[in-house]
Amino acid sequence: MSAVPTTPEAARIAPADALLRAEGLVKHFPVRRGLFGSAAGAVRAVDGVSLAIRRGETLGLVGESGSGKTTTGRLVLRLLPATAGRVVFDGRSVFDLDARALRALRREMQIIFQDPYSSLNPRMTVGAAIEEPIRVHGLAGKAEARERVAALLARVGLAPDHAARYPHEFSGGQRQRVGIARALALGPRFLVCDEPVSALDVSIQAQILNLLADLQRDLGLTYLFIAHDLAVVRHISDRVAVMYLGKIVEEAETEALFRAPLHPYTKALLSAIPVPDPKTRRERIILPGDPPDPAAPPPGCPFHPRCPEAVPECRAEVPAFREARPGHHVSCLLVT
Repeated sequence: MSAVPTTPEAARIAPADALLRAEGLVKHFPVRRGLFGSAAGAVRAVDGVSLAIRRGETLGLVGESGSGKTTTGRLVLRLLPATAGRVVFDGRSVFDLDARALRALRREMQIIFQDPYSSLNPRMTVGAAIEEPIRVHGLAGKAEARERVAALLARVGLAPDHAARYPHEFSGGQRQRVGIARALALGPRFLVCDEPVSALDVSIQAQILNLLADLQRDLGLTYLFIAHDLAVVRHISDRVAVMYLGKIVEEAETEALFRAPLHPYTKALLSAIPVPDPKTRRERIILPGDPPDPAAPPPGCPFHPRCPEAVPECRAEVPAFREARPGHHVSCLLVT
């Protein structure tokens, strides 16, 4: 993978402070038609994303379904090949690693999947599922691996004897705890949390979020936390990046973004958060239409077809991603 120049987005955090840095990430999925599958375009799932995550912090990545959040997370882990761009993890260029070096890096970078019902093999006990990566990477013998499994289950709030049970014997929240234990099995430093609570009941979501916060504090973990629920993101994230149609359109410290959002899309997302006090009224911003087709994005600002504040210039000029306030970056021509 060829290197790309450092972009202003990726330069926001000093290299010494960033555990992970992504620069100019692009992922295009080809669209094929006809009997022989000839190329007829491409879906621009991720279109020039740059981000950096400090050691020990949580960067929340939010946006509507189809905005490119999950694809970005998988590109960062090299679970998908990138069309362009690069990822640097603790000084190592992830896309340039050979198979042996990449296998070693897998111990340091893991993922918690969204759906606890489908991310576990129904034919394996949860103990076997957690033990498998330990044995594959040769980190322990059989007896020691089982001891590690028991310790991991206890760490996520499950009993050691749960190791002998199968996934169907657990609730959704318990299965997600198993998924977290499996992600921790190799002792990683960085986790992509791909909507880890969206499939759970609200009462269980808080328990899982608190567990993730405790693990981060105790183990010094770094998170890329992907979600569409801004209330969840506010609870756990230090900074928030907002994605729309494959691009990051706003990024800021969490409280700064919630207190004074700058991009019209972010304002619309925040207006949809329920207010607990019925006496408090918030103007709801209803966006017209659906997100554009990522295979044929609109010219100019990608948000302008739905933007309630758009002006003619928005249809022709692509806004630069710039620092509009100290530590607060946005891609919008209307922000001065």
